[in-house]
Amino acid sequence: MQHEPFADIRDRDAATLDGALDVKLANPKELGGGGGAGNNPEQLFAAGYAACFIGAMKFVASQGGPKVPADASVTSTVGIGPRAAGGFGLDIDLEISLPGVSRAEAEALVAKAHQVCPYSNATRGNVDVRLKVA
Repeated sequence: MQHEPFADIRDRDAATLDGALDVKLANPKELGGGGGAGNNPEQLFAAGYAACFIGAMKFVASQGGPKVPADASVTSTVGIGPRAAGGFGLDIDLEISLPGVSRAEAEALVAKAHQVCPYSNATRGNVDVRLKVA
């Protein structure tokens, strides 16, 4: 299993130890932050989930599923809010576009990708993830 080391998050920045990723973090005003320039953790999670889900679809396609078109896209929307059980939780929508793939094939591919995607496996049973084939 591969792990990506991150440097300590200080002064509202997050960076990998190798410097390949370096982002300014900012909490939105809606969550009590200043709302300044930068990204919030939910945006970073959304970007990672979308990229991972495309990878999962390509893996499924390599196992005999329909080919993932070059212009395929995943729009991931991640929200945060209070949980009934206390604390905060995530709420996730994935909208998947597979131009040129029939709706039935696209839905089957998305369902299989959702079973193998590491982000889907990490959130399953804990976070509502809604899948929509566009």
